[in-house]
Amino acid sequence: MAGTKNHDYHILAPDIWPLIGSVSALTFTTGMVFYMHEMANAYLVLGLGIAGLIATFFSWFSNIVREAQGGDHTPVVQLHMRYGMILFIASEVMFFVGWFWSWFDFSLFPFPIEYVDGAVISRFGEDGAAAIAQWPPKGLEVLNAFDLPLLNTLILLCSGTTVTWAHHSLIHGDRDGLKKGLWATIALGALFTAIQAYEYSHALGAFGFGQSNYSSAFYMATGFHGFHVLIGTIFLIVCLVRTYKGHFTPRQHFGFEAAAWYWHFVDVVWLFLFIAVYVWGGWGAEIH
Repeated sequence: MAGTKNHDYHILAPDIWPLIGSVSALTFTTGMVFYMHEMANAYLVLGLGIAGLIATFFSWFSNIVREAQGGDHTPVVQLHMRYGMILFIASEVMFFVGWFWSWFDFSLFPFPIEYVDGAVISRFGEDGAAAIAQWPPKGLEVLNAFDLPLLNTLILLCSGTTVTWAHHSLIHGDRDGLKKGLWATIALGALFTAIQAYEYSHALGAFGFGQSNYSSAFYMATGFHGFHVLIGTIFLIVCLVRTYKGHFTPRQHFGFEAAAWYWHFVDVVWLFLFIAVYVWGGWGAEIH
């Protein structure tokens, strides 16, 4: 019969949320531009964009969950969703490559931040050029890598272990182990975020965001990683809620698998950040 499905692919029905998401993303970026230029109605435009994005995320992902529970995620569909997640993580890798690139460029080839009419503009006084021409800048106190950063490294390494425990429990049909592993991972992720917030409160006392290329590169690299930890924690919370609703089976659990992959990616990025930014990047400097 015409229209009869004779394949394993899932043909999506027309949906309004991709359009709403695109408009919301444009509204959000426009609001950011308004905010940066201190234009009128910046907060209104920004708020509308954020609200639209949150609504899109919730509704679109809810549709995907319903499709999974309805049996639309056949083996071939799951395979292609895995390809999509791999490409997404690859794009995230390149995103962080940019921040590492800037960090190593600043550190290996120190140079003054800005020239105006041939003069060096610096916030380090008369020795500004000399201060910036070394890494970290002369007189800048950096964070002790073997204090809170090391603690957060151990926390994330432990969280990688607990999410793997949850994954193996799911594969072997151990729902109780799945729940415990997810609870532990979420708790560790929240603890990491709390410690990083406390660390930032101390770091701001030593160097502000726009004080130098060191501080800008530090906050952008570690801050975006912290944002990814927050997103990953929300990802795992959704998986925990779905677990209590009876979702996921040993043969079909792509949603959880994607969350676990993302969390491992966050763990690996932090290891590189800890080594490059905290240990190597602050070597020989004064400790705050």
